[in-house]
Amino acid sequence: QVRLAESGGGLVQAGGSLRLSCAASGRAFSSYGMGWFRQAPGKEREFVAAISWSGGITRYADSVEGRFTISRDNAKNTVYLQMNGLKPEDTDVYYCAAEPTGWATKVGYAYWGQGTQVTVSS
Repeated sequence: QVRLAESGGGLVQAGGSLRLSCAASGRAFSSYGMGWFRQAPGKEREFVAAISWSGGITRYADSVEGRFTISRDNAKNTVYLQMNGLKPEDTDVYYCAAEPTGWATKVGYAYWGQGTQVTVSS
């Protein structure tokens, strides 16, 4: 079992930056692919970014490509999402998730964190 806990959300003005962190417990963390998703009220959860077990492969949603960077530090059991150039439409609850195959996929996530709120003001 993997347990995930997000942190780093908050309120930021448009154009600003935030770094989200996801701390994982579980002995197999380094073998999991990790992803970030987001969900706004009344909307479906959407994929944001993913990273393979080693960090060698990353994948991004078109809406965040070039602005967000996903990374991981397996020694710290932590995955990050650096968000630059934030826009009001980035306002969402952001969720960290773990994927057992270890690849940077968009589906197949088995474990989810509780979410952290990101609010971007105009």
